[in-house]
Amino acid sequence: MGGDAFGFNWLDAVVVIAYFVGVTAFGLWVARRARTSDAYFRGERKFGWWIMVGQSFGTGTHAEMPVAQAGATFHGGFSCIWYQWKNMLVTPFYWLTAPWYRRSERTTIGEIVEDRYGRAMGLIYSLFAMSYFILNQGVMLQGAGKVISAASGGAVSSNEVVIAMTGAFLLYSYFGGLVASAYTDFVQGLLIIVLSFMLIPLGLREVGGFAGLHATLPADFFLIYSERSQLDAFTIAMLAINGLVGICAQPHTLTMCATGRSERAGRVGQTYGNMIKRVCTIGWALTGLIAAAMVARRGLALDHPEDAFGYACKELLGPGFIGLMVACILAANMSTCSTFMVNTGAIFTRNFFKIYVRPGASDRELLLTGRVSGVALTLLGVLFALTVKSVLHGFLFTETIAAYMGIMVVGGFLWKRANRFGAAAAILASFGTYYALNWAEAGHLTLIYKWQAAPFAWAMLAGTVMLIAVSLLTPPESEARIVEFFDRMARSSDVEDGAPRPLADESGGALLLLDLPGWSRSARWRGFLRRHREDVVGFVLAWAVVALTIVLAWAVVRVGA
Repeated sequence: MGGDAFGFNWLDAVVVIAYFVGVTAFGLWVARRARTSDAYFRGERKFGWWIMVGQSFGTGTHAEMPVAQAGATFHGGFSCIWYQWKNMLVTPFYWLTAPWYRRSERTTIGEIVEDRYGRAMGLIYSLFAMSYFILNQGVMLQGAGKVISAASGGAVSSNEVVIAMTGAFLLYSYFGGLVASAYTDFVQGLLIIVLSFMLIPLGLREVGGFAGLHATLPADFFLIYSERSQLDAFTIAMLAINGLVGICAQPHTLTMCATGRSERAGRVGQTYGNMIKRVCTIGWALTGLIAAAMVARRGLALDHPEDAFGYACKELLGPGFIGLMVACILAANMSTCSTFMVNTGAIFTRNFFKIYVRPGASDRELLLTGRVSGVALTLLGVLFALTVKSVLHGFLFTETIAAYMGIMVVGGFLWKRANRFGAAAAILASFGTYYALNWAEAGHLTLIYKWQAAPFAWAMLAGTVMLIAVSLLTPPESEARIVEFFDRMARSSDVEDGAPRPLADESGGALLLLDLPGWSRSARWRGFLRRHREDVVGFVLAWAVVALTIVLAWAVVRVGA
Protein backbone atom coordinates (compact mmCIF):
# COMPACT_ATOMS: atom_id res chain seq x y z
CA MET A 1 0.00 0.00 0.00
CA GLY A 2 2.11 2.91 -1.11
CA GLY A 3 1.46 6.55 -0.87
CA ASP A 4 -0.70 6.61 -4.00
CA ALA A 5 -4.35 6.62 -3.07
CA PHE A 6 -6.76 4.20 -4.59
CA GLY A 7 -9.64 5.76 -6.51
CA PHE A 8 -13.34 5.23 -6.10
CA ASN A 9 -14.03 2.93 -9.06
CA TRP A 10 -16.91 0.95 -10.53
CA LEU A 11 -16.54 -1.87 -8.00
CA ASP A 12 -16.93 0.58 -5.11
CA ALA A 13 -20.01 2.04 -6.78
CA VAL A 14 -21.50 -1.44 -7.13
CA VAL A 15 -20.96 -2.11 -3.42
CA VAL A 16 -22.61 1.19 -2.38
CA ILE A 17 -25.56 0.71 -4.74
CA ALA A 18 -26.01 -2.88 -3.54
CA TYR A 19 -26.08 -1.61 0.05
CA PHE A 20 -28.69 1.04 -0.74
CA VAL A 21 -30.91 -1.37 -2.64
CA GLY A 22 -30.51 -4.15 -0.07
CA VAL A 23 -31.21 -2.16 3.08
CA THR A 24 -34.10 -0.25 1.49
CA ALA A 25 -35.71 -3.46 0.19
CA PHE A 26 -35.27 -5.13 3.59
CA GLY A 27 -36.74 -2.10 5.37
CA LEU A 28 -39.76 -2.02 3.06
CA TRP A 29 -40.28 -5.77 3.47
CA VAL A 30 -40.30 -5.46 7.26
CA ALA A 31 -42.53 -2.36 6.98
CA ARG A 32 -45.55 -4.56 6.26
CA ARG A 33 -45.96 -5.02 10.03
CA ALA A 34 -46.52 -1.32 10.81
CA ARG A 35 -50.26 -0.88 10.35
CA THR A 36 -51.20 1.04 13.51
CA SER A 37 -49.76 4.10 15.21
CA ASP A 38 -48.57 1.96 18.14
CA ALA A 39 -46.73 -0.38 15.77
CA TYR A 40 -45.28 2.62 13.94
CA PHE A 41 -44.09 4.48 17.07
CA ARG A 42 -43.35 1.62 19.51
CA GLY A 43 -43.29 -1.60 17.50
CA GLU A 44 -46.15 -2.74 19.78
CA ARG A 45 -43.43 -3.39 22.40
CA LYS A 46 -42.67 -6.83 20.98
CA PHE A 47 -38.95 -6.69 20.12
CA GLY A 48 -36.70 -9.46 21.43
CA TRP A 49 -33.53 -8.70 23.39
CA TRP A 50 -31.28 -9.19 20.33
CA ILE A 51 -33.26 -6.62 18.32
CA MET A 52 -33.09 -4.25 21.31
CA VAL A 53 -29.29 -4.67 21.44
CA GLY A 54 -29.01 -3.96 17.71
CA GLN A 55 -31.39 -1.01 17.96
CA SER A 56 -29.49 0.57 20.85
CA PHE A 57 -26.09 -0.02 19.25
CA GLY A 58 -27.17 1.13 15.79
CA THR A 59 -29.02 4.20 16.99
CA GLY A 60 -26.33 5.20 19.48
CA THR A 61 -23.48 4.90 16.96
CA HIS A 62 -23.17 7.62 14.32
CA ALA A 63 -20.75 8.26 11.48
CA GLU A 64 -19.30 11.30 13.24
CA MET A 65 -18.13 9.17 16.17
CA PRO A 66 -15.28 7.31 14.45
CA VAL A 67 -14.41 10.60 12.72
CA ALA A 68 -14.26 12.52 15.99
CA GLN A 69 -12.57 9.75 17.99
CA ALA A 70 -9.91 8.98 15.39
CA GLY A 71 -9.25 12.71 15.03
CA ALA A 72 -8.92 13.22 18.78
CA THR A 73 -6.58 10.21 19.13
CA PHE A 74 -4.56 11.32 16.09
CA HIS A 75 -3.93 14.65 17.84
CA GLY A 76 -3.68 13.72 21.53
CA GLY A 77 -3.07 9.99 21.86
CA PHE A 78 -5.07 6.98 23.02
CA SER A 79 -6.16 8.64 26.25
CA CYS A 80 -8.51 10.80 24.17
CA ILE A 81 -10.70 7.71 24.04
CA TRP A 82 -12.45 9.18 27.08
CA TYR A 83 -14.22 11.68 24.83
CA GLN A 84 -16.29 8.71 23.66
CA TRP A 85 -15.78 6.60 26.78
CA LYS A 86 -17.25 9.34 28.93
CA ASN A 87 -20.31 7.08 29.23
CA MET A 88 -18.22 3.98 29.97
CA LEU A 89 -18.32 4.59 33.72
CA VAL A 90 -22.07 5.18 33.74
CA THR A 91 -23.13 2.37 31.38
CA PRO A 92 -24.01 0.02 34.30
CA PHE A 93 -26.56 2.60 35.44
CA TYR A 94 -28.48 2.02 32.20
CA TRP A 95 -29.48 -1.32 33.67
CA LEU A 96 -31.11 0.57 36.56
CA THR A 97 -32.82 3.33 34.57
CA ALA A 98 -34.15 1.35 31.58
CA PRO A 99 -37.35 0.13 33.34
CA TRP A 100 -38.41 3.72 34.10
CA TYR A 101 -39.50 4.19 30.51
CA ARG A 102 -41.36 0.92 29.98
CA ARG A 103 -43.25 1.26 33.24
CA SER A 104 -44.42 4.73 32.22
CA GLU A 105 -46.68 3.09 29.58
CA ARG A 106 -46.06 6.12 27.31
CA THR A 107 -44.92 6.61 23.73
CA THR A 108 -42.66 9.66 24.24
CA ILE A 109 -40.65 11.18 27.06
CA GLY A 110 -42.70 14.34 26.45
CA GLU A 111 -45.73 12.42 27.74
CA ILE A 112 -43.75 11.27 30.78
CA VAL A 113 -42.77 14.86 31.55
CA GLU A 114 -46.41 15.89 31.17
CA ASP A 115 -47.48 13.14 33.59
CA ARG A 116 -44.91 14.31 36.12
CA TYR A 117 -45.01 18.11 35.77
CA GLY A 118 -48.10 19.03 33.72
CA ARG A 119 -48.89 19.99 30.15
CA ALA A 120 -46.79 23.18 29.95
CA MET A 121 -43.58 21.38 30.89
CA GLY A 122 -44.45 18.57 28.51
CA LEU A 123 -44.68 21.17 25.74
CA ILE A 124 -41.32 22.70 26.67
CA TYR A 125 -39.65 19.30 26.66
CA SER A 126 -41.21 18.43 23.29
CA LEU A 127 -39.84 21.62 21.72
CA PHE A 128 -36.42 20.64 23.04
CA ALA A 129 -36.83 17.09 21.70
CA MET A 130 -37.54 18.19 18.14
CA SER A 131 -34.64 20.66 18.27
CA TYR A 132 -32.39 17.88 19.58
CA PHE A 133 -33.25 15.59 16.68
CA ILE A 134 -32.67 18.36 14.12
CA LEU A 135 -29.30 19.32 15.65
CA ASN A 136 -28.16 15.72 16.01
CA GLN A 137 -29.01 14.77 12.47
CA GLY A 138 -27.09 17.80 11.24
CA VAL A 139 -23.98 16.68 13.14
CA MET A 140 -24.31 13.12 11.82
CA LEU A 141 -24.66 14.24 8.21
CA GLN A 142 -21.59 16.47 8.55
CA GLY A 143 -19.61 13.53 9.98
CA ALA A 144 -20.60 11.28 7.08
CA GLY A 145 -19.73 13.99 4.56
CA LYS A 146 -16.23 14.41 5.97
CA VAL A 147 -15.38 10.73 5.82
CA ILE A 148 -16.94 9.98 2.44
CA SER A 149 -15.24 12.94 0.79
CA ALA A 150 -11.80 12.07 2.21
CA ALA A 151 -12.13 8.31 1.70
CA SER A 152 -12.93 8.69 -2.00
CA GLY A 153 -10.30 11.36 -2.59
CA GLY A 154 -13.07 13.74 -3.61
CA ALA A 155 -14.27 11.40 -6.37
CA VAL A 156 -17.66 11.03 -4.66
CA SER A 157 -19.73 14.08 -3.82
CA SER A 158 -20.75 13.86 -0.18
CA ASN A 159 -23.88 15.87 -0.94
CA GLU A 160 -25.01 13.32 -3.53
CA VAL A 161 -24.45 10.44 -1.12
CA VAL A 162 -26.22 12.27 1.71
CA ILE A 163 -29.24 12.85 -0.55
CA ALA A 164 -29.30 9.16 -1.51
CA MET A 165 -28.90 8.13 2.12
CA THR A 166 -31.69 10.44 3.27
CA GLY A 167 -33.99 9.24 0.52
CA ALA A 168 -33.41 5.59 1.42
CA PHE A 169 -34.06 5.78 5.16
CA LEU A 170 -36.98 8.19 4.70
CA LEU A 171 -38.59 5.71 2.33
CA TYR A 172 -38.53 2.62 4.52
CA SER A 173 -39.04 4.60 7.75
CA TYR A 174 -42.06 6.41 6.31
CA PHE A 175 -43.84 3.13 5.68
CA GLY A 176 -42.40 0.92 8.41
CA GLY A 177 -41.80 3.21 11.38
CA LEU A 178 -40.00 1.71 14.36
CA VAL A 179 -40.48 -1.85 13.10
CA ALA A 180 -38.46 -1.15 9.95
CA SER A 181 -36.03 1.02 11.89
CA ALA A 182 -35.29 -1.57 14.60
CA TYR A 183 -34.72 -4.48 12.23
CA THR A 184 -32.56 -2.47 9.82
CA ASP A 185 -30.63 -1.16 12.86
CA PHE A 186 -29.73 -4.74 13.74
CA VAL A 187 -28.50 -5.51 10.22
CA GLN A 188 -26.65 -2.21 9.88
CA GLY A 189 -25.08 -2.72 13.29
CA LEU A 190 -23.07 -5.57 11.78
CA LEU A 191 -21.70 -3.14 9.19
CA ILE A 192 -20.82 -0.65 11.93
CA ILE A 193 -18.68 -3.32 13.60
CA VAL A 194 -16.92 -3.88 10.26
CA LEU A 195 -16.44 -0.09 10.03
CA SER A 196 -14.80 -0.03 13.44
CA PHE A 197 -12.09 -2.60 12.76
CA MET A 198 -11.51 -3.06 9.02
CA LEU A 199 -8.73 -0.46 8.78
CA ILE A 200 -6.66 -1.86 11.64
CA PRO A 201 -4.93 -4.90 10.03
CA LEU A 202 -4.18 -2.93 6.85
CA GLY A 203 -2.87 0.03 8.82
CA LEU A 204 -0.67 -2.10 11.07
CA ARG A 205 0.91 -3.70 8.01
CA GLU A 206 1.59 -0.22 6.62
CA VAL A 207 3.37 1.05 9.77
CA GLY A 208 5.26 -2.12 10.68
CA GLY A 209 2.84 -3.64 13.16
CA PHE A 210 2.41 -2.65 16.78
CA ALA A 211 6.18 -2.44 17.18
CA GLY A 212 6.37 0.09 14.35
CA LEU A 213 3.50 2.02 15.89
CA HIS A 214 5.36 2.33 19.21
CA ALA A 215 8.62 3.19 17.45
CA THR A 216 7.00 6.03 15.51
CA LEU A 217 4.79 7.75 18.08
CA PRO A 218 5.61 9.26 21.50
CA ALA A 219 5.28 6.89 24.46
CA ASP A 220 2.48 8.92 26.05
CA PHE A 221 0.34 8.31 22.96
CA PHE A 222 -0.24 4.78 24.32
CA LEU A 223 -1.47 5.64 27.81
CA ILE A 224 -5.05 5.02 28.91
CA TYR A 225 -4.83 8.22 30.92
CA SER A 226 -2.51 11.09 29.98
CA GLU A 227 -2.25 14.86 30.41
CA ARG A 228 -1.56 15.14 26.67
CA SER A 229 -5.26 14.48 26.03
CA GLN A 230 -6.17 17.47 28.24
CA LEU A 231 -8.68 15.18 29.94
CA ASP A 232 -7.99 15.31 33.66
CA ALA A 233 -10.03 13.43 36.26
CA PHE A 234 -12.40 16.37 36.73
CA THR A 235 -13.08 16.59 33.00
CA ILE A 236 -13.74 12.84 32.73
CA ALA A 237 -16.08 13.07 35.73
CA MET A 238 -18.00 15.93 34.10
CA LEU A 239 -18.20 14.01 30.83
CA ALA A 240 -19.61 11.04 32.76
CA ILE A 241 -22.27 13.21 34.43
CA ASN A 242 -22.99 14.73 31.04
CA GLY A 243 -23.56 11.24 29.67
CA LEU A 244 -25.64 9.81 32.51
CA VAL A 245 -28.01 12.73 33.07
CA GLY A 246 -28.14 13.50 29.36
CA ILE A 247 -29.11 10.02 28.20
CA CYS A 248 -32.05 9.97 30.61
CA ALA A 249 -33.50 12.98 28.76
CA GLN A 250 -32.49 12.17 25.19
CA PRO A 251 -35.85 11.83 23.45
CA HIS A 252 -35.09 8.49 21.76
CA THR A 253 -34.14 6.82 25.06
CA LEU A 254 -37.71 5.64 25.59
CA THR A 255 -37.54 3.77 22.29
CA MET A 256 -34.25 2.14 23.31
CA CYS A 257 -35.62 1.00 26.69
CA ALA A 258 -39.36 0.50 26.37
CA THR A 259 -40.07 -1.25 23.07
CA GLY A 260 -38.89 -4.73 24.04
CA ARG A 261 -41.25 -7.55 24.92
CA SER A 262 -40.09 -7.41 28.55
CA GLU A 263 -38.30 -5.11 30.97
CA ARG A 264 -35.22 -7.33 30.84
CA ALA A 265 -35.12 -7.05 27.03
CA GLY A 266 -34.97 -3.27 27.46
CA ARG A 267 -32.28 -3.50 30.13
CA VAL A 268 -30.11 -5.86 28.04
CA GLY A 269 -30.60 -3.81 24.89
CA GLN A 270 -29.76 -0.43 26.41
CA THR A 271 -26.84 -1.67 28.52
CA TYR A 272 -25.11 -4.10 26.18
CA GLY A 273 -25.94 -2.34 22.92
CA ASN A 274 -23.97 0.57 24.35
CA MET A 275 -21.28 -1.77 25.70
CA ILE A 276 -20.63 -3.04 22.16
CA LYS A 277 -20.15 0.60 21.18
CA ARG A 278 -17.50 0.99 23.91
CA VAL A 279 -15.57 -1.95 22.41
CA CYS A 280 -15.85 -0.46 18.91
CA THR A 281 -14.42 2.79 20.29
CA ILE A 282 -11.16 0.93 20.89
CA GLY A 283 -11.02 0.30 17.14
CA TRP A 284 -11.67 3.97 16.33
CA ALA A 285 -8.96 5.11 18.74
CA LEU A 286 -6.45 2.60 17.37
CA THR A 287 -7.24 3.81 13.84
CA GLY A 288 -6.34 7.33 14.97
CA LEU A 289 -2.95 6.10 16.22
CA ILE A 290 -2.33 4.30 12.93
CA ALA A 291 -3.16 7.44 10.95
CA ALA A 292 -0.80 9.47 13.17
CA ALA A 293 2.00 6.97 12.54
CA MET A 294 1.38 6.96 8.79
CA VAL A 295 1.52 10.76 8.62
CA ALA A 296 4.64 10.91 10.79
CA ARG A 297 6.48 8.28 8.74
CA ARG A 298 5.65 10.07 5.49
CA GLY A 299 6.52 13.52 6.81
CA LEU A 300 3.05 14.85 6.03
CA ALA A 301 0.52 17.03 7.83
CA LEU A 302 -3.28 17.00 7.76
CA ASP A 303 -5.31 20.19 7.56
CA HIS A 304 -7.49 19.07 10.47
CA PRO A 305 -7.27 16.14 12.93
CA GLU A 306 -10.79 15.05 11.98
CA ASP A 307 -9.44 14.27 8.49
CA ALA A 308 -7.44 11.36 9.99
CA PHE A 309 -10.12 8.70 9.55
CA GLY A 310 -10.83 9.66 5.96
CA TYR A 311 -7.09 9.82 5.21
CA ALA A 312 -6.60 6.28 6.50
CA CYS A 313 -9.52 5.06 4.39
CA LYS A 314 -8.15 6.70 1.25
CA GLU A 315 -4.60 5.40 1.74
CA LEU A 316 -5.31 1.86 2.92
CA LEU A 317 -8.39 0.58 1.13
CA GLY A 318 -8.33 -1.01 -2.31
CA PRO A 319 -11.06 -1.36 -4.97
CA GLY A 320 -14.35 -2.52 -3.52
CA PHE A 321 -13.24 -1.89 0.05
CA ILE A 322 -13.65 1.88 -0.23
CA GLY A 323 -17.21 1.18 -1.32
CA LEU A 324 -17.65 -1.14 1.66
CA MET A 325 -16.33 1.56 3.99
CA VAL A 326 -18.73 4.12 2.51
CA ALA A 327 -21.59 1.61 2.97
CA CYS A 328 -20.55 1.11 6.62
CA ILE A 329 -20.50 4.87 7.20
CA LEU A 330 -23.91 5.19 5.63
CA ALA A 331 -25.17 2.34 7.81
CA ALA A 332 -24.00 4.16 10.94
CA ASN A 333 -25.97 7.23 9.92
CA MET A 334 -29.04 5.63 8.39
CA SER A 335 -29.66 3.43 11.42
CA THR A 336 -29.71 6.47 13.69
CA CYS A 337 -31.54 8.85 11.37
CA SER A 338 -34.27 6.28 10.81
CA THR A 339 -34.94 5.98 14.56
CA PHE A 340 -34.75 9.76 14.97
CA MET A 341 -37.27 10.30 12.17
CA VAL A 342 -39.79 7.95 13.81
CA ASN A 343 -39.25 9.54 17.23
CA THR A 344 -39.59 13.06 15.81
CA GLY A 345 -42.90 12.08 14.26
CA ALA A 346 -44.02 10.55 17.56
CA ILE A 347 -43.18 13.70 19.52
CA PHE A 348 -45.01 15.97 17.07
CA THR A 349 -48.02 13.68 16.82
CA ARG A 350 -48.46 12.72 20.48
CA ASN A 351 -47.40 15.99 22.12
CA PHE A 352 -48.69 18.60 19.65
CA PHE A 353 -51.16 17.28 17.09
CA LYS A 354 -53.15 15.03 19.44
CA ILE A 355 -53.25 17.62 22.23
CA TYR A 356 -53.61 20.97 20.48
CA VAL A 357 -54.90 20.22 16.96
CA ARG A 358 -56.99 17.04 16.88
CA PRO A 359 -57.67 15.60 20.37
CA GLY A 360 -60.19 13.20 18.84
CA ALA A 361 -57.98 12.08 15.94
CA SER A 362 -58.42 8.54 14.72
CA ASP A 363 -55.52 6.09 14.77
CA ARG A 364 -55.24 6.41 10.99
CA GLU A 365 -54.84 10.20 11.31
CA LEU A 366 -52.18 9.77 14.01
CA LEU A 367 -50.28 7.33 11.79
CA LEU A 368 -50.35 9.68 8.79
CA THR A 369 -49.36 12.70 10.90
CA GLY A 370 -46.43 10.79 12.38
CA ARG A 371 -45.16 9.86 8.95
CA VAL A 372 -45.48 13.31 7.38
CA SER A 373 -44.12 15.28 10.37
CA GLY A 374 -41.17 12.89 10.71
CA VAL A 375 -40.15 13.52 7.11
CA ALA A 376 -40.57 17.30 7.37
CA LEU A 377 -38.55 17.68 10.57
CA THR A 378 -35.82 15.34 9.31
CA LEU A 379 -35.30 17.61 6.30
CA LEU A 380 -34.57 20.49 8.70
CA GLY A 381 -31.67 18.39 10.03
CA VAL A 382 -30.25 18.29 6.51
CA LEU A 383 -30.30 22.11 6.41
CA PHE A 384 -28.61 22.35 9.83
CA ALA A 385 -25.77 20.12 8.58
CA LEU A 386 -24.54 23.02 6.46
CA THR A 387 -23.71 25.09 9.58
CA VAL A 388 -21.74 22.47 11.58
CA LYS A 389 -18.01 23.31 11.74
CA SER A 390 -16.65 20.80 14.26
CA VAL A 391 -18.10 17.31 14.46
CA LEU A 392 -16.70 16.63 17.95
CA HIS A 393 -17.94 19.89 19.50
CA GLY A 394 -21.28 19.56 17.72
CA PHE A 395 -21.69 16.04 19.09
CA LEU A 396 -20.83 17.09 22.64
CA PHE A 397 -23.18 20.08 22.38
CA THR A 398 -26.23 17.96 21.59
CA GLU A 399 -25.47 15.70 24.56
CA THR A 400 -24.87 18.71 26.81
CA ILE A 401 -28.23 20.36 26.16
CA ALA A 402 -29.83 16.97 26.88
CA ALA A 403 -28.05 16.95 30.25
CA TYR A 404 -29.52 20.34 31.15
CA MET A 405 -33.00 19.04 30.34
CA GLY A 406 -32.09 15.88 32.21
CA ILE A 407 -31.92 17.74 35.52
CA MET A 408 -35.71 17.94 35.63
CA VAL A 409 -36.22 14.46 34.12
CA VAL A 410 -33.92 12.65 36.55
CA GLY A 411 -35.04 14.88 39.43
CA GLY A 412 -38.64 14.00 38.66
CA PHE A 413 -37.93 10.28 38.98
CA LEU A 414 -35.72 10.46 42.07
CA TRP A 415 -37.43 13.18 44.14
CA LYS A 416 -41.19 13.30 44.71
CA ARG A 417 -41.07 16.92 45.90
CA ALA A 418 -39.73 18.21 42.54
CA ASN A 419 -42.39 20.36 40.87
CA ARG A 420 -43.01 22.23 37.62
CA PHE A 421 -41.71 25.53 38.98
CA GLY A 422 -38.42 23.96 40.02
CA ALA A 423 -38.18 22.16 36.67
CA ALA A 424 -38.64 25.41 34.72
CA ALA A 425 -36.12 27.20 36.96
CA ALA A 426 -33.59 24.38 36.41
CA ILE A 427 -33.84 24.74 32.63
CA LEU A 428 -33.45 28.52 32.71
CA ALA A 429 -30.58 28.42 35.20
CA SER A 430 -28.56 25.71 33.44
CA PHE A 431 -28.91 27.09 29.91
CA GLY A 432 -28.44 30.67 31.13
CA THR A 433 -25.27 29.81 33.05
CA TYR A 434 -23.86 27.81 30.13
CA TYR A 435 -24.26 30.64 27.63
CA ALA A 436 -23.25 33.40 30.05
CA LEU A 437 -19.97 31.73 30.99
CA ASN A 438 -19.07 30.77 27.42
CA TRP A 439 -20.01 34.22 26.12
CA ALA A 440 -17.84 35.87 28.77
CA GLU A 441 -14.84 33.71 27.82
CA ALA A 442 -15.25 33.67 24.04
CA GLY A 443 -16.37 37.28 23.68
CA HIS A 444 -19.15 36.42 21.24
CA LEU A 445 -22.51 34.68 21.28
CA THR A 446 -23.03 31.55 19.15
CA LEU A 447 -25.13 28.39 19.25
CA ILE A 448 -22.31 25.83 19.68
CA TYR A 449 -19.30 26.50 21.90
CA LYS A 450 -16.32 24.21 22.43
CA TRP A 451 -17.20 21.84 25.28
CA GLN A 452 -15.38 22.72 28.51
CA ALA A 453 -15.72 21.01 31.86
CA ALA A 454 -15.92 24.11 34.07
CA PRO A 455 -18.84 25.90 32.33
CA PHE A 456 -20.69 22.60 32.12
CA ALA A 457 -20.16 21.90 35.82
CA TRP A 458 -21.35 25.36 36.88
CA ALA A 459 -24.40 25.09 34.62
CA MET A 460 -25.34 21.66 36.05
CA LEU A 461 -24.84 22.93 39.60
CA ALA A 462 -26.97 26.02 38.96
CA GLY A 463 -29.76 23.94 37.44
CA THR A 464 -29.73 21.38 40.25
CA VAL A 465 -29.73 24.04 42.98
CA MET A 466 -32.62 25.86 41.34
CA LEU A 467 -34.64 22.64 40.95
CA ILE A 468 -34.31 21.94 44.67
CA ALA A 469 -34.67 25.49 45.98
CA VAL A 470 -37.61 26.58 43.81
CA SER A 471 -39.44 23.28 44.34
CA LEU A 472 -39.17 23.71 48.12
CA LEU A 473 -40.34 27.33 47.96
CA THR A 474 -43.39 26.71 45.75
CA PRO A 475 -46.50 24.50 46.08
CA PRO A 476 -45.92 20.77 45.43
CA GLU A 477 -47.53 18.87 42.59
CA SER A 478 -50.96 17.45 43.41
CA GLU A 479 -50.87 14.33 45.54
CA ALA A 480 -52.96 12.44 42.99
CA ARG A 481 -50.43 13.17 40.22
CA ILE A 482 -47.47 12.03 42.33
CA VAL A 483 -49.19 8.90 43.63
CA GLU A 484 -50.24 7.81 40.13
CA PHE A 485 -46.80 8.48 38.64
CA PHE A 486 -44.83 6.58 41.26
CA ASP A 487 -47.36 3.76 41.51
CA ARG A 488 -46.63 2.98 37.84
CA MET A 489 -42.91 2.96 38.64
CA ALA A 490 -43.50 0.45 41.45
CA ARG A 491 -45.37 -2.06 39.27
CA SER A 492 -43.98 -4.54 36.75
CA SER A 493 -44.90 -3.88 33.13
CA ASP A 494 -44.27 -7.50 32.10
CA VAL A 495 -47.97 -8.29 31.71
CA GLU A 496 -50.39 -8.57 28.82
CA ASP A 497 -52.00 -5.33 27.69
CA GLY A 498 -54.90 -4.46 29.98
CA ALA A 499 -53.96 -7.00 32.66
CA PRO A 500 -53.46 -5.85 36.28
CA ARG A 501 -49.85 -4.91 37.00
CA PRO A 502 -48.40 -6.54 40.14
CA LEU A 503 -45.98 -4.80 42.49
CA ALA A 504 -42.49 -5.38 41.12
CA ASP A 505 -40.85 -6.14 44.46
CA GLU A 506 -42.82 -9.42 44.55
CA SER A 507 -40.67 -10.69 41.66
CA GLY A 508 -37.37 -8.99 42.58
CA GLY A 509 -37.95 -6.02 40.28
CA ALA A 510 -38.12 -3.12 42.73
CA LEU A 511 -36.16 -0.18 41.34
CA LEU A 512 -33.02 0.64 43.29
CA LEU A 513 -32.69 4.31 42.31
CA LEU A 514 -36.34 5.14 42.94
CA ASP A 515 -35.92 3.94 46.53
CA LEU A 516 -33.14 6.47 47.19
CA PRO A 517 -35.11 8.71 49.60
CA GLY A 518 -35.69 5.77 51.92
CA TRP A 519 -32.14 4.50 52.26
CA SER A 520 -31.78 5.87 55.79
CA ARG A 521 -34.71 3.81 57.15
CA SER A 522 -34.10 0.34 58.58
CA ALA A 523 -37.23 -1.00 56.88
CA ARG A 524 -35.60 -0.09 53.57
CA TRP A 525 -33.01 -2.85 54.03
CA ARG A 526 -35.33 -5.70 55.01
CA GLY A 527 -35.42 -8.21 52.16
CA PHE A 528 -33.22 -5.87 50.13
CA LEU A 529 -31.63 -8.45 47.82
CA ARG A 530 -34.90 -10.30 47.32
CA ARG A 531 -36.80 -7.16 46.32
CA HIS A 532 -33.98 -5.67 44.18
CA ARG A 533 -32.56 -8.88 42.75
CA GLU A 534 -32.86 -7.82 39.08
CA ASP A 535 -31.20 -4.45 39.67
CA VAL A 536 -28.37 -5.71 41.89
CA VAL A 537 -27.32 -8.74 39.83
CA GLY A 538 -27.48 -6.89 36.51
CA PHE A 539 -25.65 -3.86 37.90
CA VAL A 540 -22.75 -5.95 39.24
CA LEU A 541 -22.42 -7.93 35.99
CA ALA A 542 -22.37 -4.70 33.96
CA TRP A 543 -19.50 -3.35 36.08
CA ALA A 544 -17.58 -6.58 35.46
CA VAL A 545 -17.96 -6.07 31.70
CA VAL A 546 -16.78 -2.45 32.05
CA ALA A 547 -13.64 -3.64 33.86
CA LEU A 548 -12.94 -6.26 31.19
CA THR A 549 -13.34 -3.67 28.41
CA ILE A 550 -10.87 -1.27 30.03
CA VAL A 551 -8.38 -4.11 30.55
CA LEU A 552 -8.80 -5.06 26.89
CA ALA A 553 -7.99 -1.51 25.79
CA TRP A 554 -4.93 -1.40 28.05
CA ALA A 555 -3.72 -4.75 26.68
CA VAL A 556 -4.15 -3.59 23.07
CA VAL A 557 -2.00 -0.48 23.46
CA ARG A 558 0.68 -2.46 25.32
CA VAL A 559 1.21 -4.88 22.41
CA GLY A 560 4.58 -4.21 20.80
CA ALA A 561 5.74 -1.84 23.55
